[in-house]
Amino acid sequence: MIRRPFGRTGLSVTPICIGTSPLASMPALYGYEVDDARAEATVDAVLDGPFNFLDTSNNYGGGTAERRIGAVVRRRGLPGGFVLATKADADPGTGDFSGDRVRRSVAESLERLGVDHVPVMYLHDPEFHVTFEEAMAPGGAVEALVALREEGVVGHLGIAGGPVELMRRFVQTGVFEAVINHNRWTLVDRAAEPLIEDAVAGGVAFVNGAPYGGGMLVKGPDAQPRYAYRDTAEPVREAVRAMRTACAAHDVPLAAAALQFSLRDPRVTSTIVGVSEPERIAATLALATTPIPAELWHELDRLTPPPGGWLE
Repeated sequence: MIRRPFGRTGLSVTPICIGTSPLASMPALYGYEVDDARAEATVDAVLDGPFNFLDTSNNYGGGTAERRIGAVVRRRGLPGGFVLATKADADPGTGDFSGDRVRRSVAESLERLGVDHVPVMYLHDPEFHVTFEEAMAPGGAVEALVALREEGVVGHLGIAGGPVELMRRFVQTGVFEAVINHNRWTLVDRAAEPLIEDAVAGGVAFVNGAPYGGGMLVKGPDAQPRYAYRDTAEPVREAVRAMRTACAAHDVPLAAAALQFSLRDPRVTSTIVGVSEPERIAATLALATTPIPAELWHELDRLTPPPGGWLE
């Protein structure tokens, strides 16, 4: 896991970032529960493993993910060079995403995580709570994050969300040094291309979330018919079935191709892979290092569904 420059921040991170939303135990979303012991054992495995980048959020399980990470951090600290990132979220009850709320969100995260500073702080999912203009306005969420950076509470600022054009607008402000986009740079959806190009041009780290599309690109569309937690059209499912068949012909797991599609792109700084148990660390590394022949990549490109913005 050779580390890559994290945009213009001066940080360096492994090509795989461990995502922690599954550690919050959200059975309505994932279909299974994760108790404290399993979650903390997973965090221990992350800190002992080959990846130096961990991503979490204020609102994962109402703060459960951060609390569980914090229990381990308080017990053993973080390894040298480890990059911890979290996200400022809207108030879960009121939807408030003002500057004042951002300050409260960051304070909550620091307390749960057991730290007084985080290297990377993202503004999370603004599309659900505020317009671009509201986020950028005086007294708004972005101004609060900038102030927290100047105060030394957070190191570098990022923006995390879904809609590509909205993320492009935030990146183009020059305020943010990293961007997370999810489900839009995968084997079946290439919509993030212009955002990636903007990020590269601006020295902004592009972090790719959900390379498996919520499970379809691991289990296949018959076991998991939803992509990005929403229903998909049959042509998309047919494309994934064909990709799975092509991978099987080369003795390559579909999940390995899905993960390496992101890893092999030098414009992608890091790819977020969510884990829910310690064994997933080694399993993820195995998928990342599975040999994939060039002819399979050509076949997968040919099978990619036509663009259409079907996630927007």
